[in-house]
Amino acid sequence: MRVLPTERLLSNGSDAASTREKPDETPIGVGRSEIVSFALIGLLIISIAAILYVAKPFFLPVVMAFVVGTMLSPAASFLERYHIPRSVGAVLIVSAVGAAVAFIIGLISSPLMEWSSRLPELVSRFKDKLHVFDRPLALWHELQGMLGGSSAPAPVQAPKLDWVQPALEFLSPTFTEFLLFAATLVLFIASWKDLRRALIMTFRDHDARLRTLRIVNEIEVHLGSYLLTVTMINIGVGVATGIVCALTGMPNPAGLGALAATLNFIPIIGPVATFAILVVVGVVAIPTIGAGLAGALGFAGIAFLEGHFVTPTIIGRRLALNALAVFVALAFWTWLWGPMGAFLSSPLLIVALIVKEHVLPDSSPQLPKHE
Repeated sequence: MRVLPTERLLSNGSDAASTREKPDETPIGVGRSEIVSFALIGLLIISIAAILYVAKPFFLPVVMAFVVGTMLSPAASFLERYHIPRSVGAVLIVSAVGAAVAFIIGLISSPLMEWSSRLPELVSRFKDKLHVFDRPLALWHELQGMLGGSSAPAPVQAPKLDWVQPALEFLSPTFTEFLLFAATLVLFIASWKDLRRALIMTFRDHDARLRTLRIVNEIEVHLGSYLLTVTMINIGVGVATGIVCALTGMPNPAGLGALAATLNFIPIIGPVATFAILVVVGVVAIPTIGAGLAGALGFAGIAFLEGHFVTPTIIGRRLALNALAVFVALAFWTWLWGPMGAFLSSPLLIVALIVKEHVLPDSSPQLPKHE
């Protein structure tokens, strides 16, 4: 049968239209190359975590010095404007920070040494206070017996302290790590301008250099403002805690306030540890349990206001931190490097978010919306 040209054109047009209207039948899934890429990335992350864990005595003080040095670099630049050489400014800044840390340690250690000399007496007093819970526990065991349980009531005993010394030896940095941190910190602050320039000039492309410059500048600004803001907030928490401890009759309120301010640098874990310490100190030092818990409850109110209103309002305006990301980073770095890792978790998360915003900006292609 002979096909006319007009019919051929119509048929070709209908075929083209049907081809355009025909949905993509490419199967949706993950290809072999994507699986290999994901596997390689996972192995790389595991390898880096293993290296950081095994080589903790080296990487922890070095990374700590890099992060703290980046935070303190604006202070060195400020001193440089007044014709103070950067190397001299680095020594002055580290000395001032060391003096402040030594002062805080002195406030905390003096009552700690006093209490450690009276440890047997304090443990005996703590056991006597805990006997108040013998009757409620006996009732609880009787209720268990009525419901079919078979457990005899036992008096409340104070927890054993055999784990304290090994834990402190494990968590405390060695003298070599401290020297490595101090030396690296001074050298990092003194040579930060040259390091910035060398990092930026590593890239040949102009756009890559400009992007690296923006990342470095933003990291320096955000980490510096984060340290200053968190320090001022924690000083306020320490002062408020000291006032509450003084009003509730707690011993050595200045030392307890300094302890609260110091531990508050560690997210989540720090306030919980401070609350537990205030509970123990209050129960031991104050005659009644109700009055002894007043200081801890007052600190809980202060920590609640700081954690839910003050810090999110001030820091959240500059850089939004997802609560889940903060918790996961805290858990990971605490498992990896202990308390110092917990202190570094938020700064390292800030650095990761800044790099992500510049390397993968919001204007990059996004996934299609599900209809």
